[in-house]
Amino acid sequence: MKKVLATTKAPAAIGPYSQAIRADKFVFVSGQIPIDSATGEFAGDDIAAQTRQSLTNIQNILASEGLTMANVVKTTVLLKNISDFGAMNEVYASFFESDCPARAAFEVAALPKAALVEIEAIAYAE
Repeated sequence: MKKVLATTKAPAAIGPYSQAIRADKFVFVSGQIPIDSATGEFAGDDIAAQTRQSLTNIQNILASEGLTMANVVKTTVLLKNISDFGAMNEVYASFFESDCPARAAFEVAALPKAALVEIEAIAYAE
């Protein structure tokens, strides 16, 4: 089973991809940059605000399928500057308080729309 997921509570895909795909018992959420779907703009200029929005977008996409952040089993965090890791991690921790998912974090040369962070997630749907 493959199902394309889309919600207006997260920014629409800005290219040939889906917000998320549900495949059997897993949901693969595409990388979320910090666009506020209500305004179409970044939620803020600092790493904390942008991390919060990227994770909120993931949260909203999962909610459209009846899931929560507790269902997330793996994330990948892409940072424009690895020195932002600590500030990103503080916000990240507020979304994952126990049984945290596996995670990888990388510094990259650039992100779409000059974002400071992009986060993708894989969730398990029981």
